[in-house]
Amino acid sequence: MNMPAKPSMRDAFSSLRIPEYKILWWAGVFSFMSVQGQFVLRGILAWELTERESALGLVYLVFGLTMLVVTPFGGVVADRFAKKTVLLWSQGLIFVGAIAMGAVVVLDVVQFWMLLIASVSQGLAFAFYGPARVAMASELVGREQLGNAITLSLLSMNGTRVFAPAVAGALAGWAVFGIGGAYLLSGFISLLSLIQIMRLPHRPAADATPRNPLAEIADGVRYVNSIPSLRRLVLASYVVIMFGFNYVAFIPALVEGIFDRNETWVGLISTASAIGAVIVSIPLAALADGPNARRIMVVSGLGFGITVMVLGTAPTIYVAFGIVVVIGGFTTAYQSLSNTLALTTAEDAMQGRVQSLMQLSFAGFGIAAAPLGALAEVIGLRSTIMIMGAVASGAIVIYQILETAAAARESGDEVAPADLGVKPTIKV
Repeated sequence: MNMPAKPSMRDAFSSLRIPEYKILWWAGVFSFMSVQGQFVLRGILAWELTERESALGLVYLVFGLTMLVVTPFGGVVADRFAKKTVLLWSQGLIFVGAIAMGAVVVLDVVQFWMLLIASVSQGLAFAFYGPARVAMASELVGREQLGNAITLSLLSMNGTRVFAPAVAGALAGWAVFGIGGAYLLSGFISLLSLIQIMRLPHRPAADATPRNPLAEIADGVRYVNSIPSLRRLVLASYVVIMFGFNYVAFIPALVEGIFDRNETWVGLISTASAIGAVIVSIPLAALADGPNARRIMVVSGLGFGITVMVLGTAPTIYVAFGIVVVIGGFTTAYQSLSNTLALTTAEDAMQGRVQSLMQLSFAGFGIAAAPLGALAEVIGLRSTIMIMGAVASGAIVIYQILETAAAARESGDEVAPADLGVKPTIKV
């Protein structure tokens, strides 16, 4: 009997052999480079203006609320309009936001409320950019390579995180350049993304029939709810990202408030997460469309929650750096595979809306940041980070128990206690 060939390096980068997807990928590289820099700069600026964890949480709260309200409409727009047009407008908004923040900092007129406006602006852009980009990737590569394309998209995001946050943090702490100059550089990089998007093909939506957008959103929710495996996947992703991923919002407080280090270390800790993500992304890209995708997703989600808990106990910044490397690897594996499984389950006409519902987990991340910040001021940041990880781990355990039970019902078998461990369940 012939054994299946092991995934090769060629398999890992198969989607990039499609010229149009390669353009989309490079557009993402520049976009994420810009956004990652702004992400760090916003946290540093919020901390310097207030020195309060609750203020950090508030910056992400308005970001999350914006995404919560707008992202469902972003899914509808991705299904009803040309993806290129949606990408241009949303990337343009990211560009304008970076230039505006750079200007107010350079002119020394920046105030905390301006950071809130910038957060709203970026939340609005993400709400449309995310669903349109993933839906366009599916359109360009086809379902057979969708997992590979999504994983490579995350590689472009995490690859920029290896250096973009560290560079942004270093520039912010350099008096000659400063936070304002770092914001302006981020705007220029965002402009490079816009140029790449202009090179993409303009493909009208398959069904551009005008409809009530609220009815379209409701259709998307009903569609996800009608497929139990998809519903469980979306809900689990929401809880895991909403709580577990919130550790990134408090990196400035952890670095500067607990470990007493400067802005450069804020960027370096963010880079640590990216290093783990990049290490995982290349082998994962070759496996993302394989039969073990669900098993790897569950193990990764559980590992993510546990390592976030461990981060809360880190005795030194060097130990924290190593822990965050591991967190980055688990995060990437969980995100890419949960998105792949969701989109391969969904039919073509619903992919934008399904992706928008998956992306709502980041709205939850922003919304949870404010109460978690307030909690940190009461019980301490370390204890709060441990709670974040515990909730994320618990969500994965519950997800796996429900999946195992559903598989047993379908096969007519009774669920035995041994079946509640991590193993592959129903196939998509």
